[in-house]
Amino acid sequence: MSDVVPRRPGWTAVLRRWPTALAVGTAAARLAGSSSDGEITALAEIALLLPLVYLVVAGIRRRGASWPTLIAFVVLYVGLRTLDVVPTPAVLAGVALAVLVWGAVSRDLRRSGAFRAQALGVLAFGALALTALAAEPDLGRYLVAGAWLLHGVWDFVHLRRDAVVSRSYAEWCGVFDVLIAAQLVLLP
Repeated sequence: MSDVVPRRPGWTAVLRRWPTALAVGTAAARLAGSSSDGEITALAEIALLLPLVYLVVAGIRRRGASWPTLIAFVVLYVGLRTLDVVPTPAVLAGVALAVLVWGAVSRDLRRSGAFRAQALGVLAFGALALTALAAEPDLGRYLVAGAWLLHGVWDFVHLRRDAVVSRSYAEWCGVFDVLIAAQLVLLP
């Protein structure tokens, strides 16, 4: 007979998986809102923003910059939405273009496979999000959900490979993205 007491998952397990807990909490907070056309538009715009974090972090080659980069982009996004002066997608596309040009000038597009992959990701997710913005609302909802789900897969691939962004960021973003996609499809 063994005197070993089996470990029960408790707060230590939650603390170890804090990015998942944060993603679930953040996604649950979104449930309090409605799924209006305006919110679908905002989620499409945010789908433009998510791959930019990866692109910038790949460009500066500092995985530890994942969270600060996200925070900076969230502040930029909220500021743009609050001011409502310039269309947010145009500004985000401009930021993406500027980072891509920076990558081309610094020759990261040629040298860095990670930067090149993130550039392709920005183009693919951007095209999907912009198509969703231009589509009729019901189709747009499913295109936005697809963008979020695919970005969640993107996050999990990066988490598994332990590449480009910090593991905590990839975990949080992957869980959050999949939950948002599910909410868009299951809770119209």
